[in-house]
Amino acid sequence: MIKDIIKKIVKVLFKNFYERRYTNHPIYLKYYIAQKLFKFNSKAYWPVDWRSNIIGSEYIYVGVGSAPGYNLGCYITASKDSPLYIGDYTIIAANVILPSRNHNIYNYRVHDKGGIRIGDYCWLGANVTILPNVELGNHTIIGAGSVVTKSYKDGYAILAGNPARVIKKLNKEQCIEKKDLCEYHGYIKKEYFNSFKKKHLKIEQVI
Repeated sequence: MIKDIIKKIVKVLFKNFYERRYTNHPIYLKYYIAQKLFKFNSKAYWPVDWRSNIIGSEYIYVGVGSAPGYNLGCYITASKDSPLYIGDYTIIAANVILPSRNHNIYNYRVHDKGGIRIGDYCWLGANVTILPNVELGNHTIIGAGSVVTKSYKDGYAILAGNPARVIKKLNKEQCIEKKDLCEYHGYIKKEYFNSFKKKHLKIEQVI
């Protein structure tokens, strides 16, 4: 009896944690404390490992069920003229680098306009680098250690190498698009995200 009451209390107080417990990106208390209390990547509206680095989170769109930087060692940047879009249910492994803009080759103090767009149900393996001005379609898998220099908008393929190239096409009919029972954009429940976005984010140009 007491045990059931405690469970109900915990469920109410930590609803966000509870509803995310069986997703690809469950919210662990130690990550939440590091982010919210000790201010590691505190501006990000999604769970981020304290050993990753997120810059310009107000210019980053994170889809439902995605969490760039959730694994350690990621370096992810975005800015006003170089936004970052990550679609729904995309998995990003450790040590992934997503620099949405690059230095001008003639003047290193100046950044060229850029941006990165990654579709739904993509999977970026460990140590992958996606260079600016790259767009990847839905169901794109990037092999570990690859450097993606060009867009592949069609999706449904595995890319690998440096520079990355298509090594296998995927059968669309075999690609499963499972959804979470409770859908969140990071810490924000899906039905509240538009209101949050209008108030806190500057990402209209990437939607």
